[in-house]
Amino acid sequence: MRAFALQHWWSKQGGECEVFHPLEASFWGYRVGCELYNLIQRNLPIFHFAYFHFLEIASLHRNYKHMFGTKCFIQNYERFLPDLVVSMHAHLNHGFLDLTQINKKKVSKFAVYCGELADGCGFSRHWVNPKCDLFISPFKEGCEAAIRRGMPRHKTLASGPLLRAPFYKNNQIINKTKPIDGVHLEPDVPVFLLGTGANGVNDHVKVVQSIDQANLNCQIVALCGTNSKTFNHLKKIRAKLKVKVFPLEKIDAESMAKLLKVAHFIFARPGAGLTTEAIATGCPVIFDLSGGCMPQEKNNLNFWEKRTGSLLSCSSSSQLIKILRSARTIPRLEVDMSDSPEMLLRALTRLVTENDT
Repeated sequence: MRAFALQHWWSKQGGECEVFHPLEASFWGYRVGCELYNLIQRNLPIFHFAYFHFLEIASLHRNYKHMFGTKCFIQNYERFLPDLVVSMHAHLNHGFLDLTQINKKKVSKFAVYCGELADGCGFSRHWVNPKCDLFISPFKEGCEAAIRRGMPRHKTLASGPLLRAPFYKNNQIINKTKPIDGVHLEPDVPVFLLGTGANGVNDHVKVVQSIDQANLNCQIVALCGTNSKTFNHLKKIRAKLKVKVFPLEKIDAESMAKLLKVAHFIFARPGAGLTTEAIATGCPVIFDLSGGCMPQEKNNLNFWEKRTGSLLSCSSSSQLIKILRSARTIPRLEVDMSDSPEMLLRALTRLVTENDT
């Protein structure tokens, strides 16, 4: 998501940009590893502690001489010959960086955009490579985490969030009764937004049924993403429910930003992308920790708790109901958003200009 957001902003200012997925595209074994990551996330997130620490120790992509699929990466690199490579994954910052530096056709500047919001047990050491030209994180906490792991301070930048264009429209007027097509909301009834990750990770059916049985005064918008099973199930049962439910499949950024702005809160896993979107829109969050918490999610919880001083999370629908009945204030966090990720774009443009000179 961040890669495609950067592609949009870079192209908008007249640059040329391509997105490439070296792990998934270069070698079938790495693709299987990515699919295993997604499988664990969908079924037993707490098991990521074992997988994460295996990858930390194994260092599969630290030395390009020991990597597979490098020919595919080199071919794509030499076809496009970029002035600048921006890595957005922890495992692309060592071996792949070296492949760009030893290339005979062109040596590119190399930047890392780390989406981690803060330090924690899930902040990978592979994010940090002092040889890169610039390490960027949305907030100062991410930069400090990198500095503690050996990144030179003068090579770090807290640039603010990198999001899709609609999240920068702070003054956008929204019709709160019909924020997006297909969703007709009651004006005076709280909107509970159920979020989902890119892999369709959620337990919406249990949550919706629990809210319905609890007779809470609300209306629910359930984002199902790629999880067609949950989407179809909610469509099937919603006529039998007392609570009003709107199940949605994949939606665009404009719709997501609008829903976050009208929601009483969002209930979702503490992924960096969705958490950052909630921060950009000021939407209160209750974090879903069902199945356990992934190491990377711990980083975002640390950030949220440090910045807000409070944290609401639950690991079951029954715990969620207790929180909602307690009438506790749901914490929210908001940062000033400019019209674009201008600080990031200026920094990357400087790197390209330096490369030209």
